[in-house]
Amino acid sequence: MGRSQRIITASACLLIALSAAICPTTARADSDDMGLCLTAGASHKLNKRWSVGGEVEFRSRNDFKTADRISVGVNAGYKLMKGLKASAGYSLLVDNNMEHITFNDDYSYNNWRPSYWGVRHRFNVSLTGSIDIQRVSISLRERWQYTYRPHKMTDNFDFDEALWETVEVRGKGKNVLRSKLQVDWNIPHCKFDPFASVEFYNAWELEKTKLTVGVDYNINKTHYFEAFYRYQKPNEDDDDNEINSHIIGLSYTFKF
Repeated sequence: MGRSQRIITASACLLIALSAAICPTTARADSDDMGLCLTAGASHKLNKRWSVGGEVEFRSRNDFKTADRISVGVNAGYKLMKGLKASAGYSLLVDNNMEHITFNDDYSYNNWRPSYWGVRHRFNVSLTGSIDIQRVSISLRERWQYTYRPHKMTDNFDFDEALWETVEVRGKGKNVLRSKLQVDWNIPHCKFDPFASVEFYNAWELEKTKLTVGVDYNINKTHYFEAFYRYQKPNEDDDDNEINSHIIGLSYTFKF
């Protein structure tokens, strides 16, 4: 078996492994959530090396019933050499933070903080290496991400005192390394190109894993669509207050 065939076979094995990992999770547990991710963006290639873009995104949770996040982002990319690209970006996140309840030692209610909207600022720098073998593309992206949440005053109900009070949610900054391995297939005479990826979030320890399978659909060189299914499993509570989630995603990109 030649080198190209071995790489293609390895790529197919990755897709099978990802599918095997995802399939057991589709039998949804009571604690799992379901949500939607809708994205619309635009990108422009300035020259052979530089490109810029922007996007808006909407996310839902609570079995599609509750708005979770609205974000706006901009980015720029630079092609260092063939198969190697650097990029940087900024996103403004407007989050619908989940309610939080604490209990006394006797399990009676202590405090209740209702859900509230707040903002976060997110910066990232990425380096992506890729290789094309016949009609298979394999890429590895390493991304440093810094998110800052400013302090915010919000309402809190004290059950012991039976009164509402104003409390401060303290500001916080967080660094995360996101490592993403993706395989894309270019099927001859077909506008639907499947892909599969696995992504790990690390902040001194593994915090979250994302498994994604989907398809790209290119109408022409200007209009690009993507649809995917993602299983997201956090290892511990983080700034996003996330739980195990099944996510359906749709995106549109206008390239000019």
